[in-house]
Amino acid sequence: MGDRAKSASALRTAVRASIVRGDRVVLAVSGGRDSMVLLDAVARWRRPELCAVATFDHGTGAAARAAVELVEVSAQSLGIPLEVGYGQGLRRTEAVWRAARWDFLHAVAEQHDARVATAHTQDDQVETVFMRLLRGSGVRGLAGLYAVSDVARPLLGLTRAAVAEYAALHGVPFLEDPSNRSRQPLRNRVRLDHLPAFERQHPGFAAELLALARRSALWREDVEELASTARPRVEGREVFADASVLRAMPLEALRHVWPALAARVGVVLDRRGTERAAAFTLQGMVGAWVPLAGGHELRRYAAAFALRAGPRVVSLTAPPADDE
Repeated sequence: MGDRAKSASALRTAVRASIVRGDRVVLAVSGGRDSMVLLDAVARWRRPELCAVATFDHGTGAAARAAVELVEVSAQSLGIPLEVGYGQGLRRTEAVWRAARWDFLHAVAEQHDARVATAHTQDDQVETVFMRLLRGSGVRGLAGLYAVSDVARPLLGLTRAAVAEYAALHGVPFLEDPSNRSRQPLRNRVRLDHLPAFERQHPGFAAELLALARRSALWREDVEELASTARPRVEGREVFADASVLRAMPLEALRHVWPALAARVGVVLDRRGTERAAAFTLQGMVGAWVPLAGGHELRRYAAAFALRAGPRVVSLTAPPADDE
């Protein structure tokens, strides 16, 4: 069996394992090679489970419009509903775009009573873990894309090279994002310069990052179990947790538990916010509250603590008016 045939077989196995029969998924498709391959593969082997294709127009010009048009044509040819989100009017930063894109994807998934599926590959995981190391991430963050979530990632065990072989074998159309050649974004510098240099100096470096991520993911699972002892419940954008259980925990445990609780309402606590939440748990009086970065807040009630998520980043779900 040739390399391309092996890649196709591996991708088929991965898709069938990640998206089981009876599942419901919305595919996040950008028009790039990886997501277009995922669309082709899921349409081949899990078509009944594919509810919709979701793509996000960042509003950055001709390349972005062309990508949306390619996704639209592909979805129509497969008879799959298409949902398009629009990012015009947002501040032009990766963080803002990412937040708006994810808000849009989750909204589409909720509309279809489905979960989001993305085309992240093993290479994306290596890059993510490396960048989090550069930024001083704690153990929780080093799990990267291996962290348990409601997002399906069928290609996560496959390399970008294997996905490229599948695309060549099946003639999958895709567009190369011209921004991928720029070294301005950190991820591009990591992909093009840093990781190849580390791999040359220390062969097997990428494999070691993946092993670190797996260990971190197991640690996260243990922390989730500890957080669950506080009987958390989510109501809208707010998560409530048992005050008596939390106040019985030592400070060090609270530093791990609060990020896990906050994640249940889509909040990522920074180091300062984590310290503030942990200290407030032990010292805060009933009726008191503390602000957290991002517009989030933590309140103390008699029987519970409640962490309320701040306002969402607004993502437009219809084309803007001509004068906007």
